[in-house]
Amino acid sequence: MAHPEFAKDDYFKIDVECHLSGDTKKYFDYFPAYKQWVYGTAETARAFGAVPHHDTKNWKDKIETKPAKSDMTEDEQLIVYLDRYGVDMACVLPESMMETTGYSTKWSTNGYLLAAAEKYPDRFIVQPNLGPFIKRGMKDVLWELDYLAQERNCKIFKFYPPEDTYINDERIWPFYKRCDELGVIVSIHTGWSWCPPGKAKYCLPVLLDDVVNDFYDLKVIAFHAGWPLCHDLNMVALSHPNVYISLSLVMPWYRQAPRRLAEIIGEAIQFAGPERIVWGTDFYGPGGLFREAILGLRTFEMPEDLQKGYGYAPVTDEVKRMIFGGNLARLLNIDASKRRVK
Repeated sequence: MAHPEFAKDDYFKIDVECHLSGDTKKYFDYFPAYKQWVYGTAETARAFGAVPHHDTKNWKDKIETKPAKSDMTEDEQLIVYLDRYGVDMACVLPESMMETTGYSTKWSTNGYLLAAAEKYPDRFIVQPNLGPFIKRGMKDVLWELDYLAQERNCKIFKFYPPEDTYINDERIWPFYKRCDELGVIVSIHTGWSWCPPGKAKYCLPVLLDDVVNDFYDLKVIAFHAGWPLCHDLNMVALSHPNVYISLSLVMPWYRQAPRRLAEIIGEAIQFAGPERIVWGTDFYGPGGLFREAILGLRTFEMPEDLQKGYGYAPVTDEVKRMIFGGNLARLLNIDASKRRVK
């Protein structure tokens, strides 16, 4: 049932970054690197004003596995959130995070997401993660890419550099080349590695410039607006019409740091144009992330002094409609005139 506050909303929405991590974390929470991830996640949630997932002040603390709120499966709970907050579709992706387990196992798999999408084909868009590229080897990566794109109709693929290698590592050029040939979208984590032990140096936005110079037609979605290096990402997008900027993760700042959010959105639109900005939550469990990300854009107004001082454009209702779902629907060839929310 839709939340009354969101039932009035008529924006067609696609969440470009929605993680399903499975229920296996409790079996490897003894890894020190996983404990570091828990601490990093909690601190990131605090700093971004998002809904905390863990409450810890010391990364060495014992991790208490919280009991499930219901007997629903993870994908069933996600559908409840989508309907409650008025989100039509979600690009669901597996949580790999192999660096937290010494590369012994992934948290969830592409097959896990395919099974979820079979249950909810009109709500879930599978966004596979084929990494880590270097540790797997490009032969296996390309085989799975071909299979998922050609046999399972996957249209968007995630690259998570912090667990793997630099965005512009030429050893993974065959991946970009094959994505270009297949006409699929590549989404890339850019800006920083919020969660240890991932490497921030691997995902700096300036590295994307090498990729899109060589693959000028390859559609790339840069997650998290490249923050805190938004200027670098915006400059890449300025002269590369195939680069799209995702606002996933940063939207909760409408409440905690509205000025910062206004500058992020204003410059992204100024450099890339409103038709190349997409909305997302960076969902990883808490349903309140949808509430904050939706309210953040729905209530957003560009401050007048930023319009005068930096030339930022007003964010009109039509621009919000494009960002919420229109732009991504166009990329994925989805009919945005039909609402999916129950």
